[in-house]
Parts: sequence; structure tokens; C-alpha cells
Amino acid sequence: MITVAALYHFTKFPDPAALQAPLADLARAQGVKGSLLLAREGINGTIAGSRAGIDAMLSHIRALPGCADLEWKESGAPKMPFGKMKVRLKREIVTMGIADVDPRARVGHYVEPAAWNDLIASPDTVVIDTRNDYEVEIGTFEGAIDPQTKSFREFPDWWRENAPRFHNKRVAMFCTGGIRCEKATNFLISEGVTDVYHLKGGILKYLEEMPAEGSLWNGDCFVFDNRVSLRHGLEVGDYESCHACRRPVSAQDKQHPDFEQGVSCPRCIGEFSDADRARFREREHQMRLAAKRGEAHLGRD
Repeated sequence: MITVAALYHFTKFPDPAALQAPLADLARAQGVKGSLLLAREGINGTIAGSRAGIDAMLSHIRALPGCADLEWKESGAPKMPFGKMKVRLKREIVTMGIADVDPRARVGHYVEPAAWNDLIASPDTVVIDTRNDYEVEIGTFEGAIDPQTKSFREFPDWWRENAPRFHNKRVAMFCTGGIRCEKATNFLISEGVTDVYHLKGGILKYLEEMPAEGSLWNGDCFVFDNRVSLRHGLEVGDYESCHACRRPVSAQDKQHPDFEQGVSCPRCIGEFSDADRARFREREHQMRLAAKRGEAHLGRD
């Protein structure tokens, strides 16, 4: 069983570039794969590997400036869910595009999974899913509002357009692991909202701790690795990934005339050119040849 660790931490890195190579070198030495983002505001990502390899990476990250109290969420995978390791430099570890948002200064009230059901079932609470539309489509909490955003950058404009709808309401927000809510709650506070809450540890922590019976979660939770989706108990779901657009694909989607393995799905059929699709077909062809030879191919990572 492969150990998968999802992590993020907001802290001040004066020189994130100086942290990049040591992290990549350690991951390579430990056989750890996945993706880590570094920015002046902190670190974010998901990594997978052996128990010893993940422990070595987490120990290294906790020793970085301001990361001693790093928290992470673990799950398992029957096989490696990543093709390679990437350590990238970014302007933000989760892109919101608002310069003065700083979760280190102030965030909303954390709500433990055990208390989440009571909060969101209250009639004076509005529940907002801060994830992208394709994530919400395969699973969300009962009664949650879907902003129908294609990226987190769209969330501030959506909020400003819809804020009057939520006057005098408690606002409860959630996301996959918690990082988007850290920024979203800080943003709402800066917009004058005082009664703001978010699910501690995100959906992943809720699905880990909350039994399916009595749960207010419906469907699967999209994750950004080759497992594609997780269910209660963090069991791997049945979705696959469209290798053109990376959105989740169900068994029903695969029966759609717009689905072509490795080339398109019903959601992205109009997003790529004929030249793009020809390139995707060749990539899929090469991957199948590699699989027949028993070789790894990184084209889907």
C-alpha cells in the first residue's frame, strides 16, 4: 500500500527558490512522487510513496521556516498515483488573485467534522462549496451552494455579486483539504462578513472520520491524482480521469459519443482543436505501446 499525504501550510518563505532543489532531491532519493508548490506564502501539495519515504519528506518540510506545526492528511492507494515528482515555484500556493489576502492574519472559525452536520443543517447557515464546477459535479454536501466557478480566481467576483443573498446569515465553507477555505474565509472577513466558518481538514477529513450512515455528504470527492475520487473511509471511487482535460469521467460518460480514450470527454470536446486531439491520440498510442512492453510512460502525469 502506498501512503498518500496531502498537505499545505501558510508561512513566510523569503526565498522559496532556495527550498526547491533540496525537496526535489530528497523526494528522488526516497522514491516519493507527486506535486509540491512553493511560494512566498507557504507550501501546498500531495505526495505519495513508502511509509519511510513520506516520513522523511514530512520531517524535512516540518523543519522549513514556520512549518513546525504542519498538519497533513493521509490516505492509501493500491499503487503509485503519480508518474513523477514536481516541485514548482508559484506566486500563490492556491491561486485566488487577490493581493492582500493573508490567512496568516485571520481566518474563519474552524469546525471539526463531528460538529459540521449540526452547523450546516441550521436554517440560519448558508453553505458554500468553494471548489471548481467539475469537482462539485461528482459530490458535495446536502444543500450546499455551487458557485459554478471554473477556477478559484472566480470566487471573489462571484461572492461580491451574490453577497446580498447571504445578509444576516452564518457562512460555512468547505473544500477538498482546507486550503481554499483558508483564503476564502480571510477574503470574506476583509469584505465585512463576521460570522464565517470552515470545515477543518476539508472534505477529506470529514470522509475519513464521519461514517456513511448519518453523513450529509453525497457522491465522491475529486482528488488531484490518479485515484481521481475518494469516498467515505477514503476508499477509491469508480471515476477515471479524462487525459485531455483532467476532469473526472464516469462509466456513463465513457458511453457518450464525445468520449474517446485519452483524447476527449463530453465536457472538453469543444475545448481543443483537431491538432490537439491528433496529438492526444498519438500520446495515447505511445502509452499503449509502452504498456505492452511493460514500461512506464509519463504522458498522463
